[in-house]
Amino acid sequence: MRQQNIKEINKDDLVDIRSVVVDTSLPPEQRMMDYLEKIKNPYCFRCGDAVVSIHFADKGNSLDSLLKNYFLGLKRS
Repeated sequence: MRQQNIKEINKDDLVDIRSVVVDTSLPPEQRMMDYLEKIKNPYCFRCGDAVVSIHFADKGNSLDSLLKNYFLGLKRS
């Protein structure tokens, strides 16, 4: 699994996340492995006709921090 350049991806080769069914009866670790086997590449998949490519920065603000700032900004508006 790796991050790919979205311009080099054949979207027909990607798994549509809407078709992935997670077995919630499994323990968390097995559930995660089941999901990864089904989605094939968690960094790049489809949602309908849209290609979704996920990237994470090595440094910078955490998602938690970004979401807090976002919602605080909404609250002030």
